[in-house]
This record gives sequence, C-alpha cells and structure tokens, in this order.
Amino acid sequence: MDRNLTINLVRVTEAAAILSSTYQGRGDKNGADQAAVDGMRSMLEDLDMDGIVVIGEGEMDEAPMLYIGEKVGRADEASEKVDIAVDPVDGTDLVAKGENNAIAVIAAAPRGTLLHAPDMYMDKIAAGPKAVDAVHIDLPIEVNLRRLSKALNKDVSELVVAVLDRPRHEELIKKIRETGARIKLFGAGDIATAISTCMDESNIDLMVGIGGAPEGVIAAAAIKAMGGVFQGRLMPSNEEETKRCSEMGITDLNHVLDIDDLVKGKDCMFAATGVTDGDFLKGVRQLSGGKVKTYSVVMRAETGTIRFIDAIHNLDRKPEYALKSDHVKVRRLD
Repeated sequence: MDRNLTINLVRVTEAAAILSSTYQGRGDKNGADQAAVDGMRSMLEDLDMDGIVVIGEGEMDEAPMLYIGEKVGRADEASEKVDIAVDPVDGTDLVAKGENNAIAVIAAAPRGTLLHAPDMYMDKIAAGPKAVDAVHIDLPIEVNLRRLSKALNKDVSELVVAVLDRPRHEELIKKIRETGARIKLFGAGDIATAISTCMDESNIDLMVGIGGAPEGVIAAAAIKAMGGVFQGRLMPSNEEETKRCSEMGITDLNHVLDIDDLVKGKDCMFAATGVTDGDFLKGVRQLSGGKVKTYSVVMRAETGTIRFIDAIHNLDRKPEYALKSDHVKVRRLD
C-alpha cells in the first residue's frame, strides 16, 4: 500500500478523537460514539483509496455509517483496494465517565487480508516482542507467567497482567494472584490495553482474557507492526454465532487464531489518537483561541516504523472537524 496512506489515516483518528472528546465526562457514551463516527466518516471520504469496512459499527441495518460492507474513500480505477477496520472510540464508557484509555483507532490492509471477525467474544492473549516464543493461549496462566518472567528477566512478582474487570474472569484473576504476579484490572478499552503490552513505559507485561473479537483484529494490526504476540480463539455464545464461524471457515472452535490469521501479510497500517489520557497516548487538550492538541501514533507493519505525532489544530480553519449535528458544539476558549 502507498505509505502516504499511513499519515492520512492519522487525520481520520484525529477528527474522531477531537469530536468525541467534547463528550468527555458528560455521561453520554452514545453521543461520544456518534460524534467520533461523524468525524471519522467525514475524513475517510477524502482519502484516495477504494476501501471497504470489514470491522465497523455493526451490520448495515444496525448502523447508518461505518457499517460492515460500506465503501469508503475517494475511489477511482487506480485507487488501492483496501480493507478498513475501525473503532471510532474504543472505550465510549471511558469518555462518558472522563476515565483513561479511550482512543480512536483505524487499521488498513490490502483487500482480503483482515479477518472479518464477527461481533462475538474472543479469548485473547497479548504481549510484547520478547514474549513471542514464551507465551501461548493454550498454556495454563501459571506456565505463561513463569515463561514470561524468564523472557523479560523479571521475577513473577514483578509482572503486571491486565485483565478486563468482568465476573467471567474471577477464576483467572484468582490463579494470577496465586502466582504472586500483579494485576491491573480495566473496565473498557482492550485495544489500548493490548497495545500497551508492547510499550515498555506502560508497565503492562501481559493481557489475557475474553473480550470482543473485532477489537482483537484491530489490536493485532498494531501489535504486528510492533513485533509482539497476539493470539485469539473465537467463543460463539449461540447457534447463530457458531454458524458465522463456520461461514468463515472455522469449524473447529478450539482453533487458535495467531497474528497472521488475523492480519495476513505484512502490509498493514494502524493509527490511533487519544481521546482521554491513557497508558501510551495523552488525550485531546483544549487550548485557547479555538485550538486543540492531539496525540497520535501511526504504525506500518512492512517497515516496523512507529511514529508518535503531536498536532495542534486550529478549529476555526478546519470546518471539516465541525459536527454535522447540533447536539454538541466545540466550545471556543479565549
């Protein structure tokens, strides 16, 4: 894919983050999500690509924009055909409550290379580059932690394991604590948390547990660029979801999807912008004079390049960042 697309993807997540951030702490997660969708969809229209949303806001009858199968981009005969996976806000509850780790994310890859993950649960494990040959989703958590401690040259008691704070993880949490490892419970935002395992400064060594399958694919795109490890197993909860797995060619529900199953090849791109402060990205800052500052990361798996981008936006000169609806307006600070 054209490497210039990498930088252009940041414009998409910046717009989503800026508009969603106006809902920070307002208790309206649906408003935060819709604002991000508005900004993201508007910016995607301007990109020179023939894109199809393979992971988005839901099926066509569930979402008016960024639905699965929607075509995006300014396509012509010469435009690249790409798969697009988006989560306009990973952590809408976090935005609504004013809590950390909400991000706007997008991944892009050549057509047919991103797994069209259905909206169901996925058992996941994620860790940084040093853990590639150390951990595996099929190993007991106690074994994974012993192997990870060797790979990172840390005592098990020094390891920090991130687990989504849900009742279904009570037994997993108990087993982790029995090893002496520390746990970081998080309520939402498992894309950001999975990526954080590849960031030394995040102080998160491993993420394990059950979360959303679409979020798993998006996280895998970033982790692939960073050289980390990500594995997942689909967990259908009813007959309809089992049928969807079968339609994808997954008849063995114990099948482990590794990072190359989720994101085929090396030519994928990932971009994220912080909405609220988080483990590796700061959130949107409102400045004086109608300006805002954003903090983003963009990655390209083919080269392994990771860029952190700080940007100041003058909203008076960017009408495309204005919400198309009147339910929230960005307040100018003078």
